[in-house]
Amino acid sequence: MTAPTTARNARDLMHEGAECIDSTESVATAAAKMRSMDVGCLPVCGQDGKLAGMITDRDIVVECVARGRDLTTCATAELAAGRPVYVEADTSVEDVLRTMEQHQVRRVPVIEDHRLVGMISEADLTKALSDEQMAAFCRSVYAGGR
Repeated sequence: MTAPTTARNARDLMHEGAECIDSTESVATAAAKMRSMDVGCLPVCGQDGKLAGMITDRDIVVECVARGRDLTTCATAELAAGRPVYVEADTSVEDVLRTMEQHQVRRVPVIEDHRLVGMISEADLTKALSDEQMAAFCRSVYAGGR
């Protein structure tokens, strides 16, 4: 059994070094970047550097490859539709978990002053949460709270 978290906010949970991919870059470029960074998603940022959405490896497969779209001409913005889910760096751990559970996401970008400063993934949560907290999170995200 692990001890409860000493993390107080999103900044304490996140890993730094998250990188955006520009919304005008191709999906092929995003896939190559994911591979080189060994990640399954990338935040997509607009020309202004602000978060515009997220693109996942699943998005690439389901929305591009399976539909026969050209990965070199399809822009990441085309797959990063909808309002991005994110948390501010000073968001409490409880509110980070609530946000991830509510939106059924396993990764969430961390923003400060409208700029990406990090990411929180399940792996980050396992390092900071107690076994009980992690189990509750997994039940909520994977089983819809059951």
